[in-house]
Amino acid sequence: MTGVELTAGGAALALVIGIVTSGIGGAIGGVATGGKAIGNQLAAMMGSFYGPVGGVAGIIVGLILLALIG
Repeated sequence: MTGVELTAGGAALALVIGIVTSGIGGAIGGVATGGKAIGNQLAAMMGSFYGPVGGVAGIIVGLILLALIG
């Protein structure tokens, strides 16, 4: 089976896109869960800091698996 190879540029692009989207998702999740209690701006800021914590680890594991498979 012929597949597309994962290049360093593609991996870096995927990592950057993943970090940005996990930060956006964290901000949305922070506003949804703690917006009323601590205010929307603070909840969004905290969510955007803590959102990528789990996201980046998953992205790195996924990129490693893609590199091993491809």
